[in-house]
Amino acid sequence: MEDLNQPTTTTAPLPEKVPPAAKKNLLILHCILLSIGNCGGPLILRLYFIHRGHRIWLITIIQTVGWPFILIILIILYFHRHRAAGIINNRPTTFIYMRRRLFFAVAFIGVLTGIDNYLYSYGIAHLPISTYALINATRLVFMAVFAFILVKQKFTAYSINAVVLLTVGSAVLALQSRDDRPSGEKKLEYVMGFVMTVAAAALYGLVSPLVEVTYNKAKQVITYTLVLEVQMMMCLFATVFCTVGMIFNNDFKVISREAEDFGVGKIKYYVILSVSVVLWQCFFLGAIGVIFYGSSLLLGVIVTIQIPVTEILAVIFYNEKFKTEKGVALVLSLWGFISYFYGEYKYMKPVKDDAQSVREVV
Repeated sequence: MEDLNQPTTTTAPLPEKVPPAAKKNLLILHCILLSIGNCGGPLILRLYFIHRGHRIWLITIIQTVGWPFILIILIILYFHRHRAAGIINNRPTTFIYMRRRLFFAVAFIGVLTGIDNYLYSYGIAHLPISTYALINATRLVFMAVFAFILVKQKFTAYSINAVVLLTVGSAVLALQSRDDRPSGEKKLEYVMGFVMTVAAAALYGLVSPLVEVTYNKAKQVITYTLVLEVQMMMCLFATVFCTVGMIFNNDFKVISREAEDFGVGKIKYYVILSVSVVLWQCFFLGAIGVIFYGSSLLLGVIVTIQIPVTEILAVIFYNEKFKTEKGVALVLSLWGFISYFYGEYKYMKPVKDDAQSVREVV
């Protein structure tokens, strides 16, 4: 994942300084938002498919169509900066920080995000949530590989161990696929859902290092406001991409008819879609906030901890089977994550200690 605290040499508008106490509270708030979105988002989308929803493009666009929520936050932050700048030295306030160079890169990543969301939606449509969550753990494998290629991140014994464990975990899930297929699900659709989810994890593993490279080459000071702008534009272009898909698939014409035929009624149909919009925006806002006020390592730890939570919720609400193979895959996934993040901690600790020593000498 990207390090949003990396300094650059380019001059920028007034930096956004947050007192330590406020930073801690904001970190806790974003952790809560991340948890709500990460656990609730897939569960509510699966509910749509369980009750005879069939429009994959519709569910794909749901994940990013809530981007105006971020715009509202940006407007609030603008007026806050405008007021603070006026009090300090009457400096003019910039509304948009993003420059053209960054804009085009973010637009491209936004389209990739739309494709990634479609792949994930296809997986949710045809897989049990418990299986879907475990396959998602393989994102770390692809992230490590693409980070090595794009940002020259070094492999350690811990990261290699994590890659092996997560790969074996996915293989275990594939071997038990015959007994895991939902009732009425065709074998081909189940297999395609499995493949699509793995492909989505791979694409996510590519997108994350691409975002890091984009920040590194942006030649701008990375502030929380700029990060929000980047996230909003990614969601906007992903939404545009999905809108084109919905038009070609004639989804807009059948939404009202699908609502009438929905298993739990028309009103609940629109409630599920609306709640999904909110939950996915909670996920995006929580993720970027945890990275900015904490670290990408913390984001990974939180998401990892929530894998068994998602598993338990799927078993409770959807009566999904949780057999021995899934338990083995879960243990391997958690073991892999712990190995990876422990290695990252051991690698980063000497770097932080060296930086602290330099500051003390100065």
